[in-house]
Amino acid sequence: MSSTPTTEQVNAALATVQDPEIRRPITDLDMVKSVEIGDDGAVHVGIYLTVAGCPMKGRIEKDVTEAVAKVGGVTGVKVELDVMSEEQRKQLQTKLRGGQAEKEIPFAKPSSLTKVFAVASGKGGVGKSSITVNLAAAMAAQGKKVGVVDADIYGHSVPRMLGVEHAPTKVEDMIMPPTAHDVKVISVGMFTQGNQPVVWRGPMLHRALQQFLADVFWGDLDVLLMDLPPGTGDIAISVAQMLPGAEILVVTTPQQAAAEVAERAGAISAQTHQRVAGVIENMSYFTAPGSDEKTYLFGEGGGRTVADGLTKALGAEVPLLGQVPLDVRLREGGDEGKPLVLTDPDSEAGGVLRGIAERLVGKPRGLSGMQLGISPTRK
Repeated sequence: MSSTPTTEQVNAALATVQDPEIRRPITDLDMVKSVEIGDDGAVHVGIYLTVAGCPMKGRIEKDVTEAVAKVGGVTGVKVELDVMSEEQRKQLQTKLRGGQAEKEIPFAKPSSLTKVFAVASGKGGVGKSSITVNLAAAMAAQGKKVGVVDADIYGHSVPRMLGVEHAPTKVEDMIMPPTAHDVKVISVGMFTQGNQPVVWRGPMLHRALQQFLADVFWGDLDVLLMDLPPGTGDIAISVAQMLPGAEILVVTTPQQAAAEVAERAGAISAQTHQRVAGVIENMSYFTAPGSDEKTYLFGEGGGRTVADGLTKALGAEVPLLGQVPLDVRLREGGDEGKPLVLTDPDSEAGGVLRGIAERLVGKPRGLSGMQLGISPTRK
């Protein structure tokens, strides 16, 4: 006959359960309200939800039940859900901000180790959002902790393309971003009803971007991708002001007319003093099924033209990171919320996108910028 489980054993099991949105153990977040163990091995667990309408409460209840049920001697598990008080939420908010109650943009701090890439294009329709979504999914599949800001306020499309199913959750004035394919996502489309257009001018755009960066709890990200609107307008300028260390990724098509406009989008870095990480040429060519012959529907050389032009204008090498072929599955994956790099990673387009992702963040994070807590001594 197995012995009755102890409180320590149950708490150890609860420590393996992570909040689906915050991605930290519920024990660290003070979400465990109570643990009661009966003489017959039945366990009653009280769990605090951050908010009453938490969209992930079913997931939390299921994970808690499964974790506790694995403890030796447990004969049954009952989970009772409660809701944090306002004071508890404020304490959680302060804990998540590392003890700092005030808002700040974590990626702008000198100690930040997060690589930030602003994905830009000169004009719309070049597949910038598709590239962003697939790069994010590829990086996450490679084990990176990834976030995406859909900063294309007027043309927001990232939530659909990543298959986001839940709205953000608010803990006081902190926003918990939903996750899809292990990628954290925030978009203005999550705060509008239906397909309602956003009619904002410069100051409101700036404030929205600031909220996405400071009010959202991103956690410890390896990479943050920002899907910018086409052109060199307010958002591009705001990104340069808030995140001067962000690197620019320029997306273009092979068409020379598109390339000329894309080069202007990248050349903004000369004024903002940002680095251009490289150029991605999308829709480079089409290969018919069963054929090896490439058809260049939109011409050739646009990506190389942009890379060479920016290299000359900026005085620093700007590489052509890759040429992504036309693939109907890339479009279908965007409509279905299933990125091609996940559904068919070995396809030609999927392989190119995964290669670009590896090239951008393939190296592990080093100690540069990390505070080691070491003080110099004098002899």
